[in-house]
Amino acid sequence: MKLNKLLFALVITGLAVLSTASPARAGGEHPAAQAEALRSALFTAQRHLLAGEDGAPAELEKAQAILAGEFGQQLAAADPAASQRLQAAFAAMQAALDANDPAAFSAARAQAWTAVLAASYSRVEQAVRAGDAASAQTWLPVREFRTANRFSRPNGDATVALLGLANGEVDSETAEQFLRADLYDTYQARLNEALRELAQADASNFAVRRAELAGLAQGYFAILAPAYAEQRGEAALATAQAAFADLQQAALGAGNLATATAEVHAALENFRAAPLSPEEQARRAGQLLRYIYLVPLEYGRGVSNGQVTLQFEIQEAVTFHEAAQAAFADLQDVLADTDSAATANTAALLDSMGGHLLAANTGGAVAEPRLLNQQAEEIMSTLDTLMPEEWKQQSVAGDFDVITSMLDQMENAVRAADYAMAESARLEAYAVMESGPEARLTSLDPQLKLRVEALFWNGDANHPHGLSSLIARQAPLQEIRSVRVALNSELQQVQKLLSVQSAPGAIATNAAVIVFREGLEAVLILASLMGSLKLQNQQYRKPLWVGTGLALLATVLTWSLARSVLLSLARYGETLEAIVSLIAIVVLLLITNWFFHKSYWDNWLAAFHGRKRRLLSGETGVWLGLISLGFTSVYREGFETVLFLQALVLDGGSAVVLGGVVIGLLLTCIIGFLTFRFQSRLPHKKMLIVTGIMIGAVLLVMVGKTTYVLQLLGWLPAHTMGITLPYWTGMWFGLYATWEGLALQVLAAGIVIGSYLLAEGLKKQNRKAGAATPG
Repeated sequence: MKLNKLLFALVITGLAVLSTASPARAGGEHPAAQAEALRSALFTAQRHLLAGEDGAPAELEKAQAILAGEFGQQLAAADPAASQRLQAAFAAMQAALDANDPAAFSAARAQAWTAVLAASYSRVEQAVRAGDAASAQTWLPVREFRTANRFSRPNGDATVALLGLANGEVDSETAEQFLRADLYDTYQARLNEALRELAQADASNFAVRRAELAGLAQGYFAILAPAYAEQRGEAALATAQAAFADLQQAALGAGNLATATAEVHAALENFRAAPLSPEEQARRAGQLLRYIYLVPLEYGRGVSNGQVTLQFEIQEAVTFHEAAQAAFADLQDVLADTDSAATANTAALLDSMGGHLLAANTGGAVAEPRLLNQQAEEIMSTLDTLMPEEWKQQSVAGDFDVITSMLDQMENAVRAADYAMAESARLEAYAVMESGPEARLTSLDPQLKLRVEALFWNGDANHPHGLSSLIARQAPLQEIRSVRVALNSELQQVQKLLSVQSAPGAIATNAAVIVFREGLEAVLILASLMGSLKLQNQQYRKPLWVGTGLALLATVLTWSLARSVLLSLARYGETLEAIVSLIAIVVLLLITNWFFHKSYWDNWLAAFHGRKRRLLSGETGVWLGLISLGFTSVYREGFETVLFLQALVLDGGSAVVLGGVVIGLLLTCIIGFLTFRFQSRLPHKKMLIVTGIMIGAVLLVMVGKTTYVLQLLGWLPAHTMGITLPYWTGMWFGLYATWEGLALQVLAAGIVIGSYLLAEGLKKQNRKAGAATPG
């Protein structure tokens, strides 16, 4: 369904639900208002009972009056079985009032509400089959949604389908399929949630809440019972219903809750009322992997030396874990078909992780972050073997779900004036963007990538300030919202672009272009450095080759560790790139200066230093410097290449990408051979001129790119020029539309030229001094 239709549908549903705020009036009042009035009366009755007040019987009578009217009559006509459960629940609530038993009342109240939901669903389904869209739309708001949080949005497929039915865009059968998928998905998610919270309530000894959750679980399963019977038969259904009945009794203290819970989980194993589409499976898989990764990350930030230091980080970890459990529950039946034992072990690890988080969040024992990291790594490793390849390759929607949720968190933090938390959420959103969608986007639409990056960080010509700069200066929410809206628009374009599966040939071509582009820059750097060592300093070529070889080995190692390590480093990707680039620039400046002076001062240095001292001090330093220069110059390109290629692996698989890598490396080697061959045939003077130009060009590009990264990190200010440069100016020439970048490139050029002029001046002085000395 299109996003605008979904949003419109949810608005319609929301308006219907909002209309329930007033108390029930006449029998013809909207069903949603009647249902809400009934639920409110029962909740108030329970509150009075818990407080020992006298108002509970009156509230129960109010609820009974609603049920006795047209609302209850229509429920009974639509689903007699649900109506019987509703009547039994009211009788149980009356008995609980007489016995002054809040837990029993809570359990019966939950059963009453879920019976209303079941009957309402039957009423909508019957109306859809009859083609009566108006009646279906009237009763649909008597429903629940998945528990909303910043990682999930309400599912509006049923609402959209009824709109389509009313407009003649879909037939009754199609609308019924959407209705069933939406509501079954919702109530199974609610069932799973109730069972998880039941264990927590029992651990905290919350008797009333425990009874209510058991009643909800039993009631949600009653809604799903037709699907269960269809898949497993009536005998299995009877066994499952008995297990839920035992669970309810155990929650009220009449049995072993652990045993009853185990029986329920056994009955539900691999059951999925509304199987997900392949697209939804891939989406949930992407969400699951991201959430698991974020749990230990957030937990580690909130814990130090066995103590909780940042409570909100622990709460973040809990929220991510809950989202991960929900996504896992949606996929568990499919994963179990691949390996039931591994799936069960993953479920156990998730439960164990949840226990550690619950303890830390409620003042209990604080587990070491290392333990949660180990559990997360084991879970992700197991999921990597369980998940089909198509899930791993098509999880872009899951990435955007997480990005959106983190940006929502950023806005909420700004609203609460917590700008530190807002910046943390923004960084998390960008880390997910960079490690997945952005790297793939680079090879498809680099200009769009640049616009997204600008909005995340320092802005561009159209938006003078990005999210990073606005948060840094603690801008008001309205300004941040304005940039967020622009970013949302760009992200929608990115998602649309990446949602189309690329052909293997296109993926291989992109991989080849990436390797060739980055390899060409490395060749240019090496050619510049090697050329300056052509004659007097040929012995110094070896350390450069050593550094280059080490960089290639490090790149291969990075590739091998990419899946397990790069995601953890994604949040710090710019920082790592900045550090490596700064080292490369400093070493390049030092070695460039030494090249000039070594070329012209060779005789003076030989006279001044003895061979032994030169080998032990000066020569050793030069070797280390050259090895470092060769390593940093090449590895910075290799590291970036691995980031890009890993994103393509998610899209097309390793075999296709490696095929493109081979082609890119072959082209790079050809260009490198021709470059070095041409350079070796140049006369020494021309070679020095060409080399000097190449070194200057490499330095300018390196300074421009590094300045841009430092501005992204906020380590340097960023003042835009008010113009938008095409992506290729930054990629090939390091030119970005900021005054600081241009100024530093001019400064770098001045240092190189100044070093050359200084060497020339000293050379002339030495000649004059030599000419004036008597022979």
